[in-house]
Amino acid sequence: MTDFHYNTRNAKIQGLSVQVGELFADLYKDPQTDALEALEAYKSLRRLLPRENDWAGPESRHIGATAAHKATQNEG
Repeated sequence: MTDFHYNTRNAKIQGLSVQVGELFADLYKDPQTDALEALEAYKSLRRLLPRENDWAGPESRHIGATAAHKATQNEG
């Protein structure tokens, strides 16, 4: 089961990816900071999660994609 209700590991990864996404958004605003490392950490966490539709192949999004994306845009 890939749903957050049944897989606490996926829920933890999702929570961390949202936090790292928010950190990336903050770092990206600062011209003195290279935010690429935070972006890579975000992408690595997202890749740990299963896809929403495994049958759709690599084009499908990872579960929790909308919330994680909003975090990178400073949207809550």
